[in-house]
Formats: sequence, structure tokens, C-alpha cells
Amino acid sequence: MSTRSASTRAALAALCAGLAASLAPGPSRAADAELPDWLAAHVGTGEGQIAAPVLRRARALYARKLAEGAVSNACWFAMDATRPNDPDGGRFYVVCEADQTFTAIPAGHGSGLDLPGAADFRNGRRCARNFGNAADSNLTTGGAYVTGAARTSFKGYYRASTAGDAPFLRTFVPFVGEGETANASAREIGGHAAVTLKGVCLRRDPASPYANPQGYVPFGHLVDYAGGRSNGCTSWSASDADKIGALVEGRPTTLYIYPEAADIRAATHGGAYWNASCAGEIGTPRFWSRGALEPIIARYKAAHPAPPPRPVPLCTGE
Repeated sequence: MSTRSASTRAALAALCAGLAASLAPGPSRAADAELPDWLAAHVGTGEGQIAAPVLRRARALYARKLAEGAVSNACWFAMDATRPNDPDGGRFYVVCEADQTFTAIPAGHGSGLDLPGAADFRNGRRCARNFGNAADSNLTTGGAYVTGAARTSFKGYYRASTAGDAPFLRTFVPFVGEGETANASAREIGGHAAVTLKGVCLRRDPASPYANPQGYVPFGHLVDYAGGRSNGCTSWSASDADKIGALVEGRPTTLYIYPEAADIRAATHGGAYWNASCAGEIGTPRFWSRGALEPIIARYKAAHPAPPPRPVPLCTGE
């Protein structure tokens, strides 16, 4: 074992012991009281801070998974989806206690859907009102996750500059859930850069390593939708996504997303934390359980079948 590997294991063991002690059962404020001073300074509901219940649950999840041997990363993640998706603020947290670093970055939430005549569970760009764990709902689900093995895929080429074109490779970090989030893998829930290709056509380029058997590659316009919504995944800016992907490469860690279903139900009568900036904007939040929503989505799809996919057109004028 290398010296660096041994020191990393020792640091993780010490951190695990400290977290276990601070999060052990006891008085209601015991966990808060045991927070190291540098981390306690980041607790609050102001800009760039993390709310106490979000921090408490995120640390407890990390301590549990670290003790189980399910994670090997010195950093952990949390997200407060009751906060606004503000490009100048942050609601996704990267906390590395061994290094005493705390970072808050913007992150997108699930868009939800409007199924006319059936159900409307859309979310705005800034604040999320609707949450749920139904398949094909495009909703964010609060709860516990562990990061899976990141995978990078080629999406196509785009015009990078007047000098030429560049391949667009996007990394996807899967989130493996449990309990209410247990179907995260089936829903293909994870995190990725808020960047996509639009207006895609097929261009002949048989010399490309990404060419299909007929010698064509996708080509489109790169669109950055940071500050927007996703299909239920967590989305970050391209630069933040690169950092997160590198951080979890070969070293899984935990992610805790707030709020859970019980928090949403409690918030309807003021019994749970909700960020004030979004509380006044969304009105009453709602959790759509998969048992209630999946039949609605299935009936709507049966009554409104999607048209057959159209073939990607060939590029012209390129």
C-alpha cells in the first residue's frame, strides 16, 4: 500500500469516527454542537449557506455509507432543492471535511410535465414545487443516493470556433438510490452538465473515430441551459460538471437531496424547513408518489401515443 493510500485511509477512518460520534443519538442539537467550527460557519439559510437539516442528514448519510464501506471518497454532496436555481447562488454542496472545504454551486432540478386533461406537475425554471419518484415524470426525488461509475459518451460535433469543429463528450454520473429513491437507476437519474446539442443533422465524416457504419456523425449547435431544468436529473454548469466527474472517478460518495416526501407533506402546514425565497413563489409544494402518478402517465401515453421517431436529416450547406 502506498503512503498516500495509507494516509487517505487513515483520514477517512478518523473522519468516520468523528462523524459517528457527532451524529450519535442524543439531545436534538447534539449533532449541531459537534460540528467543527469551520463547517458551522457555513450553516444557515443565507446565500452560499446550507440549512441545518440538510447538513445534518447529509453528514449522517455519509457517515453510514462510510461505515458500511459503500463509499471511499473524502468528500460528500448535498442538494437543497427548496432553494432557487440561481446562477449567482448555490444549492448543490460539495463538502470535503478532511480538507475543510465547502463549495456551493448552482444546479438544475427536474422540469416535471403538463399532461393536459390528466395532471399538471410542471416546475418553473427558478423554483421547484412538484417532486416525485414516478418513472417518466421528469421530477426530482429527495432522499439518499450513492454515486455510481461515471460514463462519458459522444453526442456529436459542434462548431467550436472559426478554426474548426470539436466533439461534444458529456459525462453522466449515475445516482444509485434507496427507499423512495430506489428506482433511480431504472429512471436513469444522475448528474450531468447542462449542455446539449440542438438542430442535429448527420454529416459525412468517415475518418472520424465516432462515425457510424455508414460514415456519418451527428453535428449540431451546442446549447448551454445552465439555470434551466432537466428531465429529473441534477444538472450543473459544464465547468462544475467536469470537477464533480473528476472528484467521483473511481471514488464513490454520497448525495443527499432535500426535501423528502415526508418533508413536503409537513411543509404544507409549516412543519418542515423550506427556503423562504421559493416558499412564497410556489405556494403549496406537492410530492407525487409513483403509485399515484405512474398510472396517470401510463393512461395519458396510451391515449396520446408518441409519433414514430423521425430519421435524423443529412446536413446541408456544411
